[in-house]
Amino acid sequence: MKNLPEQFAHPYTFAPKFKKSVVYFSMEFAIDQSLKTYSGGLGFLAGSHMRSAYQLKQNLIGIGMLWKYGYYDQTRNADNSMAVQFREKIYSFVKDTGIRFQLTIQNRPVWIAAYFLPPQTFGSVPMFFLTSDTEGNDNWARSLSYHLYDKDASTKIAQCMILGLGGMKLLDELNYQPDIYHFNEAHAVSGVFHLYKKFGKLAEIKKHLVFTTHTPEEAGNDKHDINLLESMNFFNDIPLTEIRKITGIKDNIFNHSLVALRFSKIANAVSKLHGDVSRTMWNGHSGVCPITHVTNAQNNLYWADEELEKARRKSDTKKITARKKELKKVLFKTVADQCGKLFSPDVLTIVWARRFAAYKRPDLLTRDRERFERLMRNTRYPIQFIWAGKPYPFDEGAISNFNQLYYLSHLFPNMAVLTGYELALSKTMKDGADVWLNTPIVTREASGTSGMTAAMNAALNFSTFDGWICEFATEQNSFVVPVAPNYPEWDRDNTDINNLMDALEQKILPMYYDRPADWQSTVLQSMNDVNAFFDSDRMATEYYEKVY
Repeated sequence: MKNLPEQFAHPYTFAPKFKKSVVYFSMEFAIDQSLKTYSGGLGFLAGSHMRSAYQLKQNLIGIGMLWKYGYYDQTRNADNSMAVQFREKIYSFVKDTGIRFQLTIQNRPVWIAAYFLPPQTFGSVPMFFLTSDTEGNDNWARSLSYHLYDKDASTKIAQCMILGLGGMKLLDELNYQPDIYHFNEAHAVSGVFHLYKKFGKLAEIKKHLVFTTHTPEEAGNDKHDINLLESMNFFNDIPLTEIRKITGIKDNIFNHSLVALRFSKIANAVSKLHGDVSRTMWNGHSGVCPITHVTNAQNNLYWADEELEKARRKSDTKKITARKKELKKVLFKTVADQCGKLFSPDVLTIVWARRFAAYKRPDLLTRDRERFERLMRNTRYPIQFIWAGKPYPFDEGAISNFNQLYYLSHLFPNMAVLTGYELALSKTMKDGADVWLNTPIVTREASGTSGMTAAMNAALNFSTFDGWICEFATEQNSFVVPVAPNYPEWDRDNTDINNLMDALEQKILPMYYDRPADWQSTVLQSMNDVNAFFDSDRMATEYYEKVY
């Protein structure tokens, strides 16, 4: 069947150039603050894609997971150290489709229920969410869809099976066969073994499958023992000898991304630099499909403050400056509420906010303590710093890093560390930031899209030269530090610290306070440049043109 059943259909006639039918599989989607089916950047990106696809009238639907406890709620313990809280999420706006089917996981039948998010609810394409937390399942089976990125390896494999094999079974239940299956990351790769049974040969799957890789980290590409996967029914009852033949895997290590690359007609990285890194990374492997790039983007309609956007279109820098002060006051209410600190809208405010991970180096500027203190106590050029972000709930190193920053903030009335970094806080922080700080180790950040939405809201990017920044930054629209030598690590980090501090002291602070007209023209240039290329309407269009 070429069309979805009427009750799940798109509420529009497809635009002529977007008629090809696509199903987009993703482990996480950040569609709205109230729907907690995401952890970070991958979800933010997927959410923007689903919104732009709706705005452009594309023939695309999304399939994801309905997580009972979401990722986690980030709160504080009695001593203010970070606490991980798992609280049940209940949504009245996600509709039960009544569709139920079974998957075999670890030789046990597991019921899967499908829920539907109507397009008009949040302005997204039709979205389906799968869960095993449904009647007929025991506690073990129900628990498979409790936690996004469960720490138990076999549970996470089962989650990937629900998304991949379960997503394909859902399409059968809907009697819907799209032209293209799009895997956003390799989590859904088990789905290819459903397609193999359906189409009978690899060449036929290759006509219909595309894959987006987001991970330049070798460790970030999931690998499992092929015998463990077989014991869990990951391969959809296809004999292991045949699996080895079609996947090309000779040893016992099943690399999910590698198999996705071998089964796809084309794959894409998520920035120009990431494309180069990915082609080099997979170069030594046989049977890998061509890898192009579609640079990530974010949805302007969702992220940009309306008044800032109106002022940008009129090139009204005075209005942008005035509105920015209003938005800073809104952010500072959250700072006062969470941290008991009163920030001033007249002071340059720098924000570092994204997932806490070691390669992103959240604490980088604080490592030269003497220089950081000097910066924080400078009365001629005052400064305010805000940090936020969620570490993986079981990454003790990242949680410790978060806590150390929080304890350090007690020494400075102009430093705050916030909890609860989700869509709503992210929006508030981008609205209220003057400068959006980004400090990844170069080539380790595939895209790092948070700076795009900050730029849409009149914040200037201040970054190492990585990810999307390489395609955006000029001396007229942002502050970028030179690439440091890669080894030894302490030397690289010290070079980055010194370059970042020099830029702050010699360029950013003097421009903000002494040359406000230059600051305003840089902000306007940044806003115009980010909207010219980094709005997700361009990205969603490019997927049809370059990938589908």
